[in-house]
Amino acid sequence: MIFRQVPVGTFQNFAYVLGDEKTGIAAIVDPAWEVDRLLQICSELGLKVSFGINTHSHHDHVEGNDKLVSRTGAKIIAHVSSPVRKDVSVKDGDVIEISSLRAKVIHTPGHCADHVCLLIDGKLLTGDTLFVGECGRTDLPGGNARDMYGSLFNKIMKLDDAVEIYPGHDYGPKTSSTIGYERNNNYTLKKRSVEEFVKFMAEP
Repeated sequence: MIFRQVPVGTFQNFAYVLGDEKTGIAAIVDPAWEVDRLLQICSELGLKVSFGINTHSHHDHVEGNDKLVSRTGAKIIAHVSSPVRKDVSVKDGDVIEISSLRAKVIHTPGHCADHVCLLIDGKLLTGDTLFVGECGRTDLPGGNARDMYGSLFNKIMKLDDAVEIYPGHDYGPKTSSTIGYERNNNYTLKKRSVEEFVKFMAEP
């Protein structure tokens, strides 16, 4: 798999390039802000972009969708509940096929209702659900702390410690991490009851 983490925009966003090195078919995850640069990277890697995948519908992760489609004809993939214009709707447990690559969809509401993470080849693209050393906000429209608790503790933390995590923003001391490291070092993942977590997320 060809894999690139690309800093984009003014909010410390990350976009991701996922490519099948044999066929050259690729997807861009969260195409935003610098679509031309993302496509230039793909061109340099010999990749043809066939898909744009949104981890969630917030503007800073989807604002490049239309430009990506107009430039490449790519199909936009998003959760079934996402309000964005999409060609393919996915739900929890679905598998997105990028040529021979397989990206498993994990529905992780909490930051917003349509949020998904993508598990591919030992890497988890966590969008705004889990950052390095932090987790996503739940006080924005569509956010829900109880849902975030379920997504973090009942889904993401069930994964193997060796799984690498790649977040949607560069908010931590490093640009990627692992489930095991976050389990042991991320203060938002300290053992709490649901009620304790809801209270914790409401603290200023």
